[in-house]
Amino acid sequence: MNAEELIQINNEKRKELTKENKEYYEDMLVYVRLSYDKSEQETEEILTELLDHLVEAQEEGTTAKDVFGQEPKKYADEIIGELPKMVTKERMQYFAMGVLYFLASIAFLNGIIKLFSYYVLDIEPLTETYYLGSLAFKTLLKIVVAFVLLYFVVKYIRWSSFKRINKVAEFLLSGLIGIIAMGVFMLVIFVTPDFGPTVQISFYVTLLLGIVLFFVARRVRKINS
Repeated sequence: MNAEELIQINNEKRKELTKENKEYYEDMLVYVRLSYDKSEQETEEILTELLDHLVEAQEEGTTAKDVFGQEPKKYADEIIGELPKMVTKERMQYFAMGVLYFLASIAFLNGIIKLFSYYVLDIEPLTETYYLGSLAFKTLLKIVVAFVLLYFVVKYIRWSSFKRINKVAEFLLSGLIGIIAMGVFMLVIFVTPDFGPTVQISFYVTLLLGIVLFFVARRVRKINS
């Protein structure tokens, strides 16, 4: 059974847990899954084993704290310490998959914005002139910025695991991070000068490119599984 199938089974089986046990287990699940340099297959296998163990214990009237202890973070760290690291090939596949999904999102969103701007706002043409030099430079910068932001988001989620943070404060913090991310992206777009040869690209080309990149990323994901 591959990692994707194990995740689907895990999602269904977690519904059998009580609220208390589910909160405890899901904190561990998020924390262990976001240990990002570990083998996904091995990670999902151990998470499934833990869940099976917890479901059986729950049927006998035992809680997650009774099974795994009062210090779930310490227990999760011990599990992570025993997991094998990703091999280089797996790391490269995940990196390629992330880049492809990101580029697919940008291309598809760009096509949708063009459509909206033309038919609803009547402010932009359906075909735009791109400077290949600045386009490549901006794309590279966006990828770097996206990975840096992703890194800090993952660090925050892991830090907040096992903590009961005020939902309002968490919402405000998430909004602030979103505004900063959008600001950085807009800054990259506006401060980069145009250079290089030009090419005319219609909205449907960017839409099609987004769809193609999405399916290529899914293919990479399948190979990874």
